[in-house]
Amino acid sequence: MALGVDTVGRKLLWSIALPGLLAALLGMGYFWREAQLAARDATHDEAMELAEFIGTTFRLPTPEGLPPHTPVAELLRSESQLLRATTELNVLSPDGRIRWSVRSEEAGTRHPDTERLTAPGPQWARSDAHETEVLRPLGEKSCESCHPGAQTRPVGLLHLRVIEPEVHRELTDALGGALVAVLVLGSMLIVATGMSLHFFLTSPLKRLTAAMRRAEEGDFLVRAEVRGTDEISRLAAAFNAMLARLTSMKAEEIDTHRDLQVTKWKLSLKEELEERIAELALLFDVAKSVNSTIELSELLSRISQLVPERLHIPHFSIMLVNTDGLLEIKSTFPENAELEGMTFRFGEGACGRAAETQRVVYVPDINDTSSIFARRALMSGHATGALLCIPMVHTDSVLGVLNFQRPEVASFAPEELELLTAVADQAATAVKNAMLHAEAVRLTMTDPLTGVPNRRHLFSRLELEVARSQRFGTPLSILMVDIDHFKRLNDAAGHRAGDESLRKVCDVLRSRVRKVDTLARYGGEEFMLVLSNVSKEDAYEVAEKLRRAVVEAPQLASPTQPTGHITVSIGVATYPNDATTQDTLVDCADAALYASKRGGRNLVTSYSPGMELHPGRERGISRPNDPSSPSLAKA
Repeated sequence: MALGVDTVGRKLLWSIALPGLLAALLGMGYFWREAQLAARDATHDEAMELAEFIGTTFRLPTPEGLPPHTPVAELLRSESQLLRATTELNVLSPDGRIRWSVRSEEAGTRHPDTERLTAPGPQWARSDAHETEVLRPLGEKSCESCHPGAQTRPVGLLHLRVIEPEVHRELTDALGGALVAVLVLGSMLIVATGMSLHFFLTSPLKRLTAAMRRAEEGDFLVRAEVRGTDEISRLAAAFNAMLARLTSMKAEEIDTHRDLQVTKWKLSLKEELEERIAELALLFDVAKSVNSTIELSELLSRISQLVPERLHIPHFSIMLVNTDGLLEIKSTFPENAELEGMTFRFGEGACGRAAETQRVVYVPDINDTSSIFARRALMSGHATGALLCIPMVHTDSVLGVLNFQRPEVASFAPEELELLTAVADQAATAVKNAMLHAEAVRLTMTDPLTGVPNRRHLFSRLELEVARSQRFGTPLSILMVDIDHFKRLNDAAGHRAGDESLRKVCDVLRSRVRKVDTLARYGGEEFMLVLSNVSKEDAYEVAEKLRRAVVEAPQLASPTQPTGHITVSIGVATYPNDATTQDTLVDCADAALYASKRGGRNLVTSYSPGMELHPGRERGISRPNDPSSPSLAKA
């Protein structure tokens, strides 16, 4: 059997049988040793007593007529049975010669250990394993009568060697045999106990451990062997029941894991669906918001507010292509006056590349790019993070660029690129609609020939100015301008020359009015000028300056005109001096114009009451050939 203790049986064997054997061996050894010591001590004591007895006998008086020490000889002869246990008994002279011995043949001879035995010294006794040797000097005061000087030196030596009694040796041998028997019996008991533990404990536990190890490795179908009804068998049965339960739980776990995978898959689909719904909701909100207005400025403002808030974009800007073909920042989030109005050429910076290629340009780290946009962003305090530029394209035409910026590097995911591209497409459609609307409005409010507001816009603006004058009590003047002999011009040079003359006259008038004033085409060859917060006298001065400007314009020379130059007639009316309503004010200006016509043309006439009822020369009419006319004097 191996000496290891890697099994329960061996542990039990070495922890129970071996300590028992060692205890038995130690006990027997102890008793055997004590028996040896007791036998030796008994032999020693017996030898000492015998030596004392014999020595005392030498001191007995010798009866008269008998040889010396006769009692000793008789005692020794009478104690022959006692002396049988004595190995050696001698009476020696001081020089070592044997005077008497239990072996009569040794009497008179010299003892072999004479030097050791005759060495001076007191009485001594030596004991070994199986005998005791005693040397006792003979001679005391009682011996002085027969042995002079016996008191000072010994007259003889008693040498006694006593062997251990046979019974003592037998007892010691019996104890030694018992010790060997205990050793043999203990060894046999250990072997028997080991075999018993091997068959009834170690082997079943090994089989149970092997089954447990297979179960630990995942084989839940293994079963432990059950033999009998002992504790190990009950443990194996309990283990089998546990494995059966674990097998059932494993099957349930597999089913649960499969259900969990299906649930996770459905949950991922749900999350993806929710993301898509959120994206669609955002696109719907963007489409709803941007399509709820057709005003371009309001549309850009809504996009700048909605997109950053819903998509968590801290910095956002919208660029549109201006009339010069440059990308111009129209709106920013948050509002930044330094950026608004900034322009980029196509191909310049990230936004310019996006517009030029009509593709998304993504800059994960602005610090790694040398684009102009990055440098200008640095000036604006947003020089870190990621930049995304998405062009707004409508029918292969670039309308502008949407710029998205986050302070974190590489912070735009691929899914966001798709969503933001869709947002840019929605914004492009809305911006295009707003531009078309603005163009349509411009066409409906602007005269296509001259480029100034048409009659519809004129009366809309005039209505606002009249309302403002009524509210604040300020004057409002209007000038009615008509080109003289325009029909003759058309008949002589053709309608194309007439249209060109209309544009030239309009350019001259437009270049000499204020930005707050409104110059519009009233109809045919007539124009109207609305002068806000201008009195009648000042309006007259303005009209005279415009009349002279037309006369002096070299581009308006025309051989078809009577004077060889295009001229205009102007009528002036002021609110509330001449009229208190819009229509009446227009009628007054028209009457003043016709008064200028009746007065010979190339005149400025201020409206006077009743002027429209008296054709011909009226008050306020100025004639250029009349030195006394007010207009000539003012000119």
